[in-house]
Amino acid sequence: MDDHADIKTLNREDLATALSEMGQPSYRLRQLVRWLYGRGAVSFGEMTDLSAEFRDRLAARFTLDTPSLVDRQVSADGTRKYLWRFADGVAVESVGIPAAGRLTVCFSTQAGCAMGCSFCATGVGGLVRDLMIGEMIDQVRLVSEDFGERVTNVVAMGQGEPFADYDATLEALRLMNSPDGLGIGARHITVSTCGLLSGIRRFAEEPEQFTLAISLHSAVQETRDHLMPGVRGFTLPALREALRFYTETSGRRVTLEYALVDGVNDSDRELDALIGFTRGLMCHVNLIPVNPVPGTGITRPTDRRIREFADRLGVSGIETSVRTARGVDIDAACGQLSQRHAE
Repeated sequence: MDDHADIKTLNREDLATALSEMGQPSYRLRQLVRWLYGRGAVSFGEMTDLSAEFRDRLAARFTLDTPSLVDRQVSADGTRKYLWRFADGVAVESVGIPAAGRLTVCFSTQAGCAMGCSFCATGVGGLVRDLMIGEMIDQVRLVSEDFGERVTNVVAMGQGEPFADYDATLEALRLMNSPDGLGIGARHITVSTCGLLSGIRRFAEEPEQFTLAISLHSAVQETRDHLMPGVRGFTLPALREALRFYTETSGRRVTLEYALVDGVNDSDRELDALIGFTRGLMCHVNLIPVNPVPGTGITRPTDRRIREFADRLGVSGIETSVRTARGVDIDAACGQLSQRHAE
């Protein structure tokens, strides 16, 4: 591993190797993880239960970077949107969503995105780079500090495709779950993917009880290909087969995210196709009335049409919820704040 790298780019295994190379006992790993993630140390000097000599050696070998806050917007409903900048100048977004008794953070796994979904502002600038382990965890930790309360739920649903950065994302989730890290329950940790099939199958066999959500958005192939060009090569039958493998292997249901777009995927034909796709699948449908994105022509359906869509799904025996819009008075949709600062 490279000297002078940010220590928070290392997974637990690499961190343990580095400590062994430095002649440290195995219990140092737990101490170091607790300082890096549980306590959010911003310098090695803060790690007071480590010897001064060892802290100096860590500082000589590694950097310890922390994102800087570029912008912060607060909605009337309490939602907060953040734009963070890392040491190399790359910026990403995250969102803090408070509710009664809980705080959810939506964090990014990549800077930019290669998927190019038509209703998402993130894909406008394409993919910049993958995020490192600590860069994901820092987003959650810093939002927690800003609210002054513990984060109870996290969703990898910000900028980027989590399964395109699988290894770093999974290690970040494990550290968020760890009692030495953020201590968030596994079932309160969700990964939202566009539907990368190999990632779904890998995730099915992970031992943790993490939750999976799929950005479906249409069960009509041509509509989905139009809305989500980055996964055009994955057919809906292949996606459904991967989801059946996931539910049968993990024993957990999958959430199907469906961003309702006026005049695009809210017709009766689209609804019939969605009902057919879900038949026999252990799933929950989360309807998401889309946040309008300037310059895309994307608009939200009427409240009446949203209710009709949800009611038909319910009558068909499909567990369905409608996501409450949050942060509509700020740049809350993925990529909007980044684009504003890029203008």
